[in-house]
Amino acid sequence: MFRPQIKVLDCTIRDGGLINNHDFDHRFVRAVYKAVSEAGVDYMEIGYRNSKNLFSTKEYGPWKFCDDDEIKRITDGIKSETKLSIMVDIGRVELEDIKPKPESPIDMIRVATYVKDIDKAIHMANDFDSKGYETTINIMAISRDQGPELDEALHQVEEESRIKTLYIVDSFGALYQETVEYLVKKFREIVKSKEVGFHGHNHQQLAFGNTIEAIIHGANYLDGTVYGIGRAAGNCPLELLMGFLKNPKFDIRPILDLISQEFIPLRNKIEWGYIIPYAISGIMNVHPKAAMALRKSAKKENYKEFYESLLDEYQD
Repeated sequence: MFRPQIKVLDCTIRDGGLINNHDFDHRFVRAVYKAVSEAGVDYMEIGYRNSKNLFSTKEYGPWKFCDDDEIKRITDGIKSETKLSIMVDIGRVELEDIKPKPESPIDMIRVATYVKDIDKAIHMANDFDSKGYETTINIMAISRDQGPELDEALHQVEEESRIKTLYIVDSFGALYQETVEYLVKKFREIVKSKEVGFHGHNHQQLAFGNTIEAIIHGANYLDGTVYGIGRAAGNCPLELLMGFLKNPKFDIRPILDLISQEFIPLRNKIEWGYIIPYAISGIMNVHPKAAMALRKSAKKENYKEFYESLLDEYQD
């Protein structure tokens, strides 16, 4: 599947950081950056930019905050054409903490939002655009919000924002191919001046398949993570995505080495990937926080009880 305008964004450290409070050490992050650079990946998202007035540096690691100096420590001495991205959440970043682009190693800032906060997301993204950054808006939990409010939000993005890309985010891993097709077509129909992106979660082992479906219908910005690492069941595996795209600029070999050397040992220390409680949360289209809590409890393999507890909580 070769389409030269397709861009691949690796969010291994950002989404993977949701497992370990963003506390990857510098050696590990530098190894990821070196490998994705050698592999020809277009963007690497290194973490979040959050206010230290809201989150403790004692509780969270450096990739919760992504200070420019920390990022420079990772990239120093590595020749790379891979652009760097960070993500910001509504209400969790101080706009004045974002320096103008010429003063920062960051290339892209992605604003994560729910449909209800689209006006705030547009304001933030336009501020970052005025400072010289590439920008995106990522609409989270879209599997729970496909009514008229979404249509209104899409029209607002088209008319008021200067973003480069608008992302469909399957936060709960609940989407199937038919809905992915519907959403990509809707986004492309309404938001004509922007690219469409797709970010899938793997609760039902559909992140890769849904990403392919998004590509088929015209999504050109695609997210993946090395070995599928990410919150709960994780994300579309970067190595599968690169193999599918058949783009000669990509070289999968550095990613395979990285998995062998870093991610197989890491998988023995922290848990991610397809597990039944995450599948249940995806089937029921709910946030995986309850499933994540279950995996830390003494009842972590009691699947039927967990399923029934979600039925009791979410059924009308």
